Order: sequence, then C-alpha cells, then structure tokens
Amino acid sequence: MLKEKLKLVPHLPGSYQMKNKDGVIIYVGKAKDLYKRVNSYFKGTVTGKTRKMVSEVVDFTYIVTNTETEAFIAEINLIKEYNPKYNILLKDDKSYPYIEYISKPYPQVKVSRYLNIKKKDKKNIFGPYPNAYAARRIVRLINRLYPLKKCEGMPKNVCLYYHIGECLGYCTKNIDLEKLELMENEILSFLRGNDKIIKDKLLEKIENYSSHLNYELAKELKEELNYISIILDKQKVELHDFINRDVVGYYINNGHIGINILFIRNNKLIGSHNEVLTIKLDPMEEINYYLLNFYLRHEVPKEILHSKDIDTSLLEDLLNTKFLTFGKGTKNKLIKMAEVNAKIYLDNEMTSILKEEKRTIEANAELKKLLNLPELKRIDAFDNSNLFGSYSVSGMVVFIDGLPSKNEYRKYKISLDKNDDYNMMKEVTYRRYQRALVEGKFLPNLILVDGGINQINACKEILTLLNLNIKVCGLKKNDKHRTHELIDGDTYAIINIDKDSNVFHYLTRIQDEVHRYTINYHKTLRSKGSISSILDNIDGIGNKRKKELIKKYGNINNIKNAKLEELSEIIPLNVAKDLQNYLRSREEK
Repeated sequence: MLKEKLKLVPHLPGSYQMKNKDGVIIYVGKAKDLYKRVNSYFKGTVTGKTRKMVSEVVDFTYIVTNTETEAFIAEINLIKEYNPKYNILLKDDKSYPYIEYISKPYPQVKVSRYLNIKKKDKKNIFGPYPNAYAARRIVRLINRLYPLKKCEGMPKNVCLYYHIGECLGYCTKNIDLEKLELMENEILSFLRGNDKIIKDKLLEKIENYSSHLNYELAKELKEELNYISIILDKQKVELHDFINRDVVGYYINNGHIGINILFIRNNKLIGSHNEVLTIKLDPMEEINYYLLNFYLRHEVPKEILHSKDIDTSLLEDLLNTKFLTFGKGTKNKLIKMAEVNAKIYLDNEMTSILKEEKRTIEANAELKKLLNLPELKRIDAFDNSNLFGSYSVSGMVVFIDGLPSKNEYRKYKISLDKNDDYNMMKEVTYRRYQRALVEGKFLPNLILVDGGINQINACKEILTLLNLNIKVCGLKKNDKHRTHELIDGDTYAIINIDKDSNVFHYLTRIQDEVHRYTINYHKTLRSKGSISSILDNIDGIGNKRKKELIKKYGNINNIKNAKLEELSEIIPLNVAKDLQNYLRSREEK
C-alpha cells in the first residue's frame, strides 16, 4: 500500500507528515518537490535517527503549497501543533522570528521572538518569517526608508539622523503627528502585504541615487527590492488579521468529488482535511450536505472561504458563520491552494478507488457464479461474541453490490444466559428476519455466518420457520483466526477458493468487518461507560436493583471492590458473583 501511495505523490512543494501504526504524526517535513523528498526516505539510503524514524512509518499525508516558503511555514505550524517526536530543530518557538511594530513611547520596528503572543499585541506582530536573516534585512530596509527612531535612549539634542531626514526628532517631543500617522499606516500596510508602497519608495530612491551618479547606493537598494518577494510569498498563507478561518476547495472527476479543507488559526496553516465523495445527488448538494455534517462535528471558525460555485446561503444560517469567496487577492490564492490539494487528493485516491471498485465488482460476480445464485446484490453477515455466556452480543454487517452499507449495520444484545453459539445464532436470525418480514424490508440474496455447520444449521432452522428461501454459507477461520474456508450451506461441502483470488479477499474483508463491528460493540458494553449501561449487561439486575446499586456505590470500582455479603443485600448472591466476575474480566481485556 505504501509503495503504491509513493508513486502518487506530486512533484510540487509542500509539507509532509509521517505517521506510525497508531496514526500518530511522528515527523513533519517540507520539500520543494514532495515526490523526490518523500520517496527518498524509502528508496534511498538512510542512517541514524532517520532510519529509526522510517522503521516506524506505516503511512504518510501531505499538504501541497504554492511555494517552498509556504511549505516551510506549514512545517513550522504543524510541528507546533503536533509536536512530533522526531522533529528537533523547529520545536522551540525561539527559532521563529517575527517583525514587530511598536508605536509607543515612540515608533520602532524590530525582530522579535515569542513563545506566546498576547492578544493585545497581535495586530502589530507579523510572521513567522522563513529565516532570521531575511527578517532582520526587512527591518533594516524599513528603518532606512522611514524616519523611525534610530538611536538608543533619549538624547537632549537631535542627532544626525534628524538632520538627514531619517528621524522625526522624537527627543524634541515636537513631532509632526500627521507625518507620524502617515508613516505608521504605510509601515503596517506593507507588513500586511501591500508591497507597492515600499516598491515605489525604493524605486524613487534608486532613481534619485542614479540621477546623482551614486550607482553603488542604487545597487544596494536594488538588492533590497528583491527581498520584497519574501513578504509576498508569506502573504499567500498569512492574512494578518488573526481570524480563525477554514478554506474549502473541491474538484470533480469520474463521478467523485475531492474535498480539501485547510485549517488556518491565528494566521497559520496548521493542517488540512481531505475527503472523497461519491456523487449520488447534484454535486453541489453533495458538497453542502458533507460540509454541514462536517461542521456539526467539528469547530466552526469565524469565517469559511470557499470555491465560488458552492451555494452556502443555507449553511450560513445553519452554522451561524460567514461563508466568503473571492475572485482575486490573497484569499483567492488560498482557495486555489485548497482546490489544488482537492484535485491531487482525488486523483491519487481515484487510482485506488477504481482499482478497488473493479476488484469488488469482479469478486461479487465471481462469488455469484461460484454459488450458482441468480442474483447477488445484498449480503448479510453475522458474528457472535460473548463473555461467560451471560453477556452475549451479535453483530450484522451488510454489503450491497460489493460495498459495505454501514447505515444497514445492526447490533443485538442476546438474551441467552449461557455460551451457546447455536441458540445465539437462532435468536439473532429470528429477530433480524422476522422484523424484516413485518416491516417489509429488503432481504439478502446470501447470508454469511461466522462459523461452520453448527451456525449454518441454526440459521437455516429459523429461515425454514419463517418460510424464507435464502442461501446460507459459513466462513471458518484457521487457528490463526484468519479466513480459511467457505462452507456451502446446502451441501456442507468446502468450496475451494484460490487464496490469492479477488473473491477470497472479498470474503475475508466481509468476515473481518463483521468481526470488527461485533467486537467493538462488545468492548463498548465492557468499556468505561456509564455504570448504568454496564449494569444493563448483567442478567438478574433490573431497573429497581440498578438504581439501588447506583445510589449505594456510585461507581463501578466501588461495586467491584464491595464484599459479596453487602452486594447480596441488594441482588441475589449468584448475580453478585456474576457481576464482580464480569467487572474483573473488563480489567483483563
């Protein structure tokens, strides 16, 4: 999987994030060419800590940016957000220079470094900058072009800077306030991205020096002019208004929609979210529906920038936030960046999606032929799980046209008080299909049970009782708990299937999915959930006894550590023993 994913990385600048087996980001990097950089970890020779890091990597993600400078800034912010264990150089905020404008007691521009920026100061702090040298050079340029205070302290008399027009004479306390306000507005405007002001001033001085044959100074200022590009690159990500915003872009291709959401917090790109949607309705309706559900579950920022075709009038009312689109400027560039990321993500995923769809369709058709079924549209798969026999559950997953249909999944608490797979299978089968008949719901073309002949017979017994003619097969696992055999429910014969075939991988996926779903449900019931839901699992504890236990003991630990004699004052002794055995078993899981 990693090998295939590496082939899809684009030759574009961006930041990449390496993940371990738990999905935790362990390293964040940047690259001028993502493809070359990311592939170098796995195809080149690596040593030391890099080799150790690569040995832990099982997956990676990346964010495409417009420039390498943007990639650097994204790297900084992602490192601060996730604190990856293999990042060393950029963990300390002291490595990130900012340019600060100070207005009182006199105007000053300087390079500053902050661990935390106070809210009251945010409006006059700009950065982080790609490197300290560039930030210092920009500060020197501003000081050269504007009459800021240059000297230390507060001398009694004006100095040379005042006489040559590079200081307003702050020591005299007789300052031209109109000129001061104009200067301050121009400096702040420049730091917020309006480079025209500085360019015009530089060009004016260059022409002046050239006309007076001072070519050396003209050349110096020409070099300073080149550094304005640093500001421009930075502005493509940072907007200097400290508004928390998301940027939504999309791309449509081949019946699917790629969505990219960039998260910008405190003027910093801290991460992104990608999704691929299958178009079922109108594409714009799909996008609106997705965004609504996304923001019902996640933080809603103060404003959301988005591609112009998205109609967000309804979303604005429901989510109570601003949706904005721009045809030009910095915000438009951010939207374009999100659209590029959406396209790249969709293009990469489409390779896997189309491959998986083809494999799934072929596998479903092959299984239909193998079982001699006239139609195979829907498969119901069952699995049972129990603990001490008294706390049994079943799970059912549904695959339609070869794909999981998760809204059709169902969980069942089994009423049996003993470990009996046969009767557990009978109960869940009856409950599922008796209700389906009453409610007129769709029935499957095939039922897969986790187990062998015993489970098949239990299921068939109920189907016969309900007068239903549905094909039943069993999926048996080997001693390593992996899918091993498919058993025909009619002949009880083992159906030979090539272990490398699409149909075998398809059956394995179904069995793994139903097992995962059922086990997760079982763990939920045994988890650190509410005391009430845990007591619901114990046969012999009704509502009245449950309320008495909660009132007396308050939490699960107190019940687990209570003496049986005390518990038997509320519940029967055998139920008290079962309860404590169950609670102790939860600790061992």
